[in-house]
Amino acid sequence: MMKLTQHDTNEVPRPRFGTAHVWVESPLQLLSAVETHAAGLLGTDIRIIPRHGMPLEATTEAMLRHAPAGVQFEPAARKPPQPKSTAERYVTGDAYSGKIQRALLAGVRAKEIVIIDDGMATLALIKQLISADPTPLVRARTKNSAARTAMGLAAWHRLRQLAREDRLLIVSALYVDLESRQRMADLGIKFAQHKFEWLATQPVAEKFTEPTLLIGSAMVADNLIHEQPYLQWIEEIAAEGPVAYFPHRRETPELLAKISTIDQVVLKEHTIPIEMRLRVLRPGQEIRALPSTVIPSLRLLLGPDSRFLYPQAVPDDWWTASTPIELREHLSSSLKV
Repeated sequence: MMKLTQHDTNEVPRPRFGTAHVWVESPLQLLSAVETHAAGLLGTDIRIIPRHGMPLEATTEAMLRHAPAGVQFEPAARKPPQPKSTAERYVTGDAYSGKIQRALLAGVRAKEIVIIDDGMATLALIKQLISADPTPLVRARTKNSAARTAMGLAAWHRLRQLAREDRLLIVSALYVDLESRQRMADLGIKFAQHKFEWLATQPVAEKFTEPTLLIGSAMVADNLIHEQPYLQWIEEIAAEGPVAYFPHRRETPELLAKISTIDQVVLKEHTIPIEMRLRVLRPGQEIRALPSTVIPSLRLLLGPDSRFLYPQAVPDDWWTASTPIELREHLSSSLKV
């Protein structure tokens, strides 16, 4: 069962009743929604609405077979649920989304706003929300207009207000230090941490035979690191033996075409979250990855086998000049044990 941190105590949350409308924009957010519901934090019945255009079909299909009772999958939509919907809980995995921020600022009627896990982005959000200085909630890897920054700042104030009203819950599988948790409690932010308890009860989706399982990174596509050293790194790993390469959903077809030509690299289709695909290793297998959310997630899921997870720190000369120091440090924090 998840532990819910509320005010200055840790307590097991009571099962909650009612309905929830859940807006998801990535496979991890979809998995997080099911985990949070399975823990009893979203109510008895939830409607999951995927964002149109996101590669969520495979994850949705996998969930349909095993989802806990009360989960209903809606057709993909271009907009999140209406702020005035009658659901008791309004749920999102991305507080940086302009569409979600507009909904929050319009005045969400729900009794509680729940922010489910979006990995490292959730940790960044927590850090910003507990800051004494008002901080615009905008993506660090993008250039934002003055209007977009202003809306992000208004969203920061709105979430802080919801916390004061005891209406904000944040859920994550990632570690949040005690000092940050105390600061959240002081502000009225409720927090629950899971360890993929629901996923651990599910059958293993796939098994792979390659000795090295390499998790692709979006950092090249996001112009955070240079392409050439990334390709060279993959070549060096593949020189040691067959490699199964799991693309990130944002990697470009052009980059994947180059990776596919590297000897001994087998490209795997992007399907369901890595947390669902690589939570069990065969004897002799290892996982390689650059800094990302999947590192702390897989450490939880793999248990003792997490010693076969080898994260690679990003060398200084890989970073592009446009990547802020703060973003480099935030991404690299996923390497900490």
